[in-house]
Amino acid sequence: MKVSLIGLSHHTAPVEVRERVAIQESSLGEALEAFKRASGAEETLILSTCNRVELTAALPEGADAGAMARFLAEARGLSPEWLEPYLYRYDDEKAIRHLFRVAASLDSMVVGEPQVLGQLKAAYAAARERGTLGGFLDTVLSRAFAVAKRVRSETEIGRSAVSIAYAAVELARQIFGHLNEKKVLLVGAGKMSELAARHLQRAGCEKVFVANRTRGRADDLAEQISGTVLDYETYVSRLHEMDIVLTSSGASGYLLTRDQMAKVLEKRRYRPVFLIDIAVPRNIDPKVNELEGAFLYDIDDLGRAVEENRKARQREAEQAEEMIETEVARLIERLKAREVGPLISGLHEQLDQMAKAEFERFKAKLGPLSPVQEEALTSYTRSLLNKIAHGPVVELRRAAGRPDGDTEISLIRRIFRMEGSGRG
Repeated sequence: MKVSLIGLSHHTAPVEVRERVAIQESSLGEALEAFKRASGAEETLILSTCNRVELTAALPEGADAGAMARFLAEARGLSPEWLEPYLYRYDDEKAIRHLFRVAASLDSMVVGEPQVLGQLKAAYAAARERGTLGGFLDTVLSRAFAVAKRVRSETEIGRSAVSIAYAAVELARQIFGHLNEKKVLLVGAGKMSELAARHLQRAGCEKVFVANRTRGRADDLAEQISGTVLDYETYVSRLHEMDIVLTSSGASGYLLTRDQMAKVLEKRRYRPVFLIDIAVPRNIDPKVNELEGAFLYDIDDLGRAVEENRKARQREAEQAEEMIETEVARLIERLKAREVGPLISGLHEQLDQMAKAEFERFKAKLGPLSPVQEEALTSYTRSLLNKIAHGPVVELRRAAGRPDGDTEISLIRRIFRMEGSGRG
């Protein structure tokens, strides 16, 4: 068994690419099963957020890992050749290290932010519910969650992290100065909207409106932030009243087009509007930025705004990276030990069968034996073969604990004609 991961993120692909590859939560279960069928994997996991789409699989030896990339492209109606330059791929130790870094928020646009851990846990729960997660990936992910907890508790990496939501509010300050009298509309009632709303309140903004496809979630968020709910079907008619609009909806198409925004600005007599689109796929047509008075920022724009904060926390990140290296080595050792367990059992079983066969052959030549003689011969044969097995078994266990032990394990398999035995 091997673990393979392919994906793209804000490091390798701009938002206009990520939004084409993003997998909606509503279709995640179906995608997990399709991914498993297409890749020949024994276990699968899909993580799709605004900043990354990653497919992880536990594959049998000899499986075509390239099938994972082809599935991702074809499932989203894209050419594999077009998508290839944006993808990264990791196998085995590198894949495990990457999952640990993602869980610990070391690979995030905002290093130290806590949202990605929750998103990875949700992806894990979805895979378990759909039956595409087994013992191998379960072990890897459970350890990733434990590592993330350790990083957060033993370093200061999450303290004073400048989030995307905070960066959005700071940009609003730059455009408007004081926010006390500004009206804000949140389209979407998820975690990011809640974080943005709290930052806006701290900045003095008291007039916050919420619109969400599911009315109950809009009501809940509005109650938390002392906001006002707008009807989702008609909120566009109130846009001209808003100074700041933040969108984080899961809608698949644009909620606000250039033509709609042109009419909004006309009604506002071209007073400026600050638009923050942190959804992937994007909720606001990028052409809105062509309009005078419209200041549109997407999630990549805000990512650049938090880069300085990331540099300031580099020392904490380095400490976290050291922890991850230690934890990766421990997990690799555990997985290899688990891999050689069936191999050791198989070796003992094979030698035991050889002992029985040889005993019967010599027994026929020796003629009738007394029970004492038969037991003595059996014990001698078993003892001899156990001594023969002792050296290979010790070496298998040692090799399982070393990063470069695969060669020795493979050699022992070949010596004893056990190429098909054990995991991996």
